[in-house]
Amino acid sequence: MLRHLPAPLRGLLAGLLLVLNTLFWCWPLFALALLKLLLPFAACQTLCRRLMGHIAEAWASGNNAWIRLVQDIHWHVEGLEQLHPRRSCLVISNHQSWVDIFVLQYHLNRRLPLLRFFLKKELIWIPLFGLCCWALDFPFMQRHSKAYLARHPEKRDADRQATRRACARLSGIPLALFNFLEGTRFTEAKHAAQQSPYRHLLKPRAGGIAMAIDAMGEQLLTLVNVTIHYPDGRPRFRDLLCGRLRQVAVCFEEQAIPQEFIGRSYDQDQAHRQRFQQWVNRLWEDKDALLGRLHRQFPPRAD
Repeated sequence: MLRHLPAPLRGLLAGLLLVLNTLFWCWPLFALALLKLLLPFAACQTLCRRLMGHIAEAWASGNNAWIRLVQDIHWHVEGLEQLHPRRSCLVISNHQSWVDIFVLQYHLNRRLPLLRFFLKKELIWIPLFGLCCWALDFPFMQRHSKAYLARHPEKRDADRQATRRACARLSGIPLALFNFLEGTRFTEAKHAAQQSPYRHLLKPRAGGIAMAIDAMGEQLLTLVNVTIHYPDGRPRFRDLLCGRLRQVAVCFEEQAIPQEFIGRSYDQDQAHRQRFQQWVNRLWEDKDALLGRLHRQFPPRAD
């Protein structure tokens, strides 16, 4: 309906719809979060978390609606039919743009349990966004430099304990715990600075998902490995708002998490850490090869 409007006007209307959708759903979410704080009983906590999950899914559905209003995206999707909406899982993906989050939301909403992202602790201060993520029990991570950890070795275990606490609060409900393994968005400058051995990817960071597997134990039944490719180049968020996102290729692959990694300490077991990093590196080698195939299969569209 909005696809024939000028791009700046589409962007303005899409941004307004995003804000209104967020404002509409955040208030019942905050009300349930307050109820969860006031009634610290297990049954009440579980019920509130389930209801809050449904609210977050409704918000995601609203976002999907305005995305369809402003543009006609040509989707090239593989592997989506194998996913299960009630199966707890770990989800990983390459990271190129803020648009990635809306692409994941578009396809995975109600096809997996609610995605809960690993977030930098500083993001909790973003108005509305940070409070909503806190209410939904997203794990906030505090990243420390090697120099800081050398001065404060007691902080080495802080992220693992924070992940354990966040995951413990989510026990009893289906869970999809998400992590961008690269830790930051891909750019050519970052790729060159890292001297990454991969053609289309930055180096993966294994520690985050290792902590998640350690914290969740048997609750995470599978790994959902997502690969995103934008044939026309990495989009900016305003490209999504303005209807300039023309085609996206997304591949989903569900696979088992090796049992040898369950219940092992990534920080304290050097042999386990080495095997885990090798496993992640193999995942990334396969993903890099897949991205090479997607680049060949879906070239940029001619105007």
